[in-house]
Amino acid sequence: MLTRYIQTAMHQAIYELLDDGTFYGEIPTCPGVLSNATTLEACREDLQSVLEDWLILGLRLGHTLPILNDIDLNPAAVEVA
Repeated sequence: MLTRYIQTAMHQAIYELLDDGTFYGEIPTCPGVLSNATTLEACREDLQSVLEDWLILGLRLGHTLPILNDIDLNPAAVEVA
């Protein structure tokens, strides 16, 4: 479920080539998840790392995470098997 969530979020990423030649990336549905790097690939890798850290911190602090394509990682929504 976590892998699907990360993949879904990364598919929602928006990238832009800035005037200084660097790449900016963000995931609009995940506030604060953004990256800036010298290559598009480095920007993608950094963005995923930021997303993973954002998720871990959000889960640890009990923040409400956005539901992406019906994937809900919020504690109340996760069923215990």
